[in-house]
Amino acid sequence: MATTFREALVDEVRDLYHAEKQLTKALPKLHKGATNPKLKQALDSHLGETEQQVSRLEEVLELLGERVRAKACAGMAGIIEEGSDILGEDFESAVMDAAIIAAAQRAEHYEIAAYGTAMAWAEALGLSEVAELLSQTLEEEKAADKKLSALAEEGINAAASAEGDEDEDEDIRPAKAGNGAARRASRA
Repeated sequence: MATTFREALVDEVRDLYHAEKQLTKALPKLHKGATNPKLKQALDSHLGETEQQVSRLEEVLELLGERVRAKACAGMAGIIEEGSDILGEDFESAVMDAAIIAAAQRAEHYEIAAYGTAMAWAEALGLSEVAELLSQTLEEEKAADKKLSALAEEGINAAASAEGDEDEDEDIRPAKAGNGAARRASRA
C-alpha cells in the first residue's frame, strides 16, 4: 500500500504497465474484427507503439529503483471487456469499425488521463527523466486518439450511418391514414 507520493507514483506506473500489457493482447483482436484497411493499419501501428510503451515503463520502473512488476489495472480490464463484447455483436462491417474506434478511444482516453497524472507527479517529485519518458508516451496516446478520430470523421462514421439507414428503410412501413398513434410511434 502506497503511503508516500513517490510510492503512489510507483503504483500508478505499475498500473499503467499492466494496462499496456493487456492492450498488447487486445489490439490484435480489434485488428482482426476491423474491416477498414486504414483502421486495421492504425491498430497494427499502435500495437507496435504499445510494445515500445511497455519497454518504456520498464525503463521508468528501473529509473525509480523498483522491480519491474505490474499492479492489476481493473480500469483497463473493464474497457477491454467492453471492447470484447463489441466484437461479439453482429454489426455490419462499417458499424463494427465505428464501434471498434469507440472502444479503442475509450482505452486511449484512459491512458491519456493516467499518463498525464503520472507525468505530473514525476515532475512534482523532481524526476525529470521519468517525467520525460512518461510525456513521450502521453504524446503518442494523444496522437493515436487523434488518428482514430480522423478515421471516424473521414468516412467510417458516414459509412456506418449509411448502413444503418439501409436497415431502417427496410423497417419503415407507411402508417394508415388517421392512425396518429401509429405515426407518432414510428417517429419515436
